[in-house]
Amino acid sequence: MLIDIVLPLSLVFIMFSLGLGLTPDDFKNVARYPKAFSVGMVNQMLLLPLVAFGLIHLFGIQKEMAVGLMILASCPGGVTSNIITKMAKGDTALSISYTAVISILSVITLPLIAAFSMHYFMGAEAPPISVLSLGLTMFLITVIPVVIGMYLRQKKQGFTLRFEPKANKISAILFAMIVVASLASEWEAFLENVAILGPTIIALIILMLLIGYSSAKLFKMKEPQAVSVAVATGIQNATVGITVGTIILPAAEGLSVFSLPSGVYGILMYLVCLPIVFAYAKWLRSRLATAQ
Repeated sequence: MLIDIVLPLSLVFIMFSLGLGLTPDDFKNVARYPKAFSVGMVNQMLLLPLVAFGLIHLFGIQKEMAVGLMILASCPGGVTSNIITKMAKGDTALSISYTAVISILSVITLPLIAAFSMHYFMGAEAPPISVLSLGLTMFLITVIPVVIGMYLRQKKQGFTLRFEPKANKISAILFAMIVVASLASEWEAFLENVAILGPTIIALIILMLLIGYSSAKLFKMKEPQAVSVAVATGIQNATVGITVGTIILPAAEGLSVFSLPSGVYGILMYLVCLPIVFAYAKWLRSRLATAQ
């Protein structure tokens, strides 16, 4: 019961903190950079689920774990993707725009993909799911907090600018707690599946980063935009995946087994992505120094 309350409230605060960093201009970037935004959106909303679907079959992931991985692949980016983009010298404004718009669109796409995945991978064993109910729940705990955060930024800008850094730190702590709780509550299932889940998730992260960067370069985007597309393509909001898994199939104790892939992803994302980001930033600094 505690998890059923704390987990959604944690996601609400994380999305609220995202909203604190948004302005109406962030949505205008869609019109300012139509090519960059279109490529990133296609990568994240179409190619990512398809690649995840292929890896599930390639690595032989079964039933609940397959569903959980598809839920993860349907999640939008989050504050973390914006931070990683900034660390990698990407176009942070574009990254924030991706996060804002795709967070709203995922209210529709994620329930549909989750319902398809449950019936495809679990068949008659799939628990009942209401796409409309799940979509409305996601709207309430993701979109509404973002809108409230944006409204507060517009009306109380001084307070917001002071509070936003603290809110981001709190969000990071809440995210860490959610990931730990996810793994601890399903520890036996984690041990049984980590040998398969780990390589699959690492492959997914690396492939999507490469696909994102390569697609941006294919369309001749500048380096900062290419970095933003790569990160937006490869980094998902694991908190949304954990929460949605628990909403679909509440556990008697702890978190849902559907949440486990998102919990594992929450750890591997940092172990895999951050070294890549730091290596890229070092290479970029060296390149700039050589050019001078």
